[in-house]
Amino acid sequence: MLNIVIFGAGGQAGTTAAAEASSRGHHVTALRRADADVTDPQAIAGAAVGHDAAVVAVAPSDGDPREFYPAAANSLAAGLLEAGIQRLVWVGIASLLPGAFGVAPVDAEGFPAEYRPFSLGHRAALESFTRSELAWTAVSPAGDFDRTGSPHRRYTLTAAGDLGARITYADHARALIDLAEQPSEHVGEHVGVLLPALHTTATPTS
Repeated sequence: MLNIVIFGAGGQAGTTAAAEASSRGHHVTALRRADADVTDPQAIAGAAVGHDAAVVAVAPSDGDPREFYPAAANSLAAGLLEAGIQRLVWVGIASLLPGAFGVAPVDAEGFPAEYRPFSLGHRAALESFTRSELAWTAVSPAGDFDRTGSPHRRYTLTAAGDLGARITYADHARALIDLAEQPSEHVGEHVGVLLPALHTTATPTS
């Protein structure tokens, strides 16, 4: 069993990830915004020491996401490595995944201006992780979350986005913890998670 620290455990994605990890018998340290400042490397290191992997599902409380996300990424890289952790599973954003024509929605004409700061902040965070020594994987819903459906306990990982795709929080959490358990899988990649078609078999099902 692993020791997993979850930053952003006050939100829906972090809460369900903590529940999924606990259900598998992992020891979970679930941290909310008030417990550790993810833009402070020393706070991260202090909270993360003694753990095997980190799952991060954070969002800014206020301010510019284009500043918050890269600041958090740089602090996470420094703090986690100081604590002896390389494995990071990051909850990303689907607007950065390439669509049917190979273009990410954030780069497409007509993308809503109000969503650009979050998307660009996430993109800057991934660029920061790429320059780090972390074994990171970013995991997004391939389209958006299904907030009312029942979990399927199955999912498919994809390198592309599909704005019509949906995944429940519980199935997304399953993917997060599967990847936390598999430190060499999809390292340095941003993957989408969606419900598998009825005629296909989901990639990981454990």
